[in-house]
Amino acid sequence: MKAVVIREAGVASVESVPDVSPLAGEVLLKIRRIGLCGSDLNSFRGRNPMVSFPRIPGHEVAATVMEDVPGNPILKRGTNITLSPYTSCGKCAACIRDRPNACEFNQTLGVQRDGALTEYLAVPPDRIFTARLSLEALCLVEPLTIGFHAVARGRVESSDTVAIIGCGGVGLGAIAGSSSRGARAIGIDVDDDKLRIARAAGAHETINSLKEPIHDRLVELTAGKGPDVMIEAIGLPHTFRSAVEEVAFTGRVVYIGYAKEPVTYETRLFVQKELDILGSRNALPEDFLDVIRLLESGKFPVQEAISAIISLEDVPTSLQSWSANPGSVKKVIVTLDSLGGD
Repeated sequence: MKAVVIREAGVASVESVPDVSPLAGEVLLKIRRIGLCGSDLNSFRGRNPMVSFPRIPGHEVAATVMEDVPGNPILKRGTNITLSPYTSCGKCAACIRDRPNACEFNQTLGVQRDGALTEYLAVPPDRIFTARLSLEALCLVEPLTIGFHAVARGRVESSDTVAIIGCGGVGLGAIAGSSSRGARAIGIDVDDDKLRIARAAGAHETINSLKEPIHDRLVELTAGKGPDVMIEAIGLPHTFRSAVEEVAFTGRVVYIGYAKEPVTYETRLFVQKELDILGSRNALPEDFLDVIRLLESGKFPVQEAISAIISLEDVPTSLQSWSANPGSVKKVIVTLDSLGGD
């Protein structure tokens, strides 16, 4: 079967790889669509420390069940699904605390193990989610869950003002998740088009940080108090610092992004503001269910969030173009339907 393989940093190609051999109890899936995200780009560029080469990328999945699953009336042949791309050991401290999303030994598809940018995949049934959604919308479920989980980590309530730094796929999830809880969401980015989509996803106000000072606008929008919650969804040293500087006294800061270099803080603010500083990793099953309900309601701008739909054969060239101009892309969807097969 065909797959996209990243051989080394900056080098990807479409190759023939061994066919899938499902283990006992696994469900054989035909991959229909794959969403590409910033972590896939970082893997291609050699900037993801958790990736070793060669690696098949891809973890934002829309697929079709190939055979009826005995004893499971929902998973029938022909059912379109999405899936959670994570693993959990069940034994580490995080798993014992019922937080398997942060499993010490997690292996995410396309990161620590080969991913789904291939024709077929086999996964355990407990990783599968069904939904009444288009194939493109199914690809958006996983990235949106990352933002929804950050909102849950931040204990966002309807009385909160939440500022989200970064309005890519994950940031849009945090905006939609905050809005779905009745909170006031403020989207922050450097791209007007992303901010437009952020408003469609539920942002009440937006700030283009290239055109206006974040601090001044947040002071204006919050009557001088600062946001109750700051969610950082980019991973840059200055945005890590900005989250702590701009959040209200006794507020909550949630970090999703990985900073690519050490971050220097004025730690006085941690104590003076008595902040809750929280990390947010991956997502839990309830986050998947919440996002699916949102998408099924039609309250998320699915088509606007997608930059392009390309074929499997176009992926290597598209990764090169994206790497040369990373700010130009919102979400790329890869379709594998042209490959034919059952």
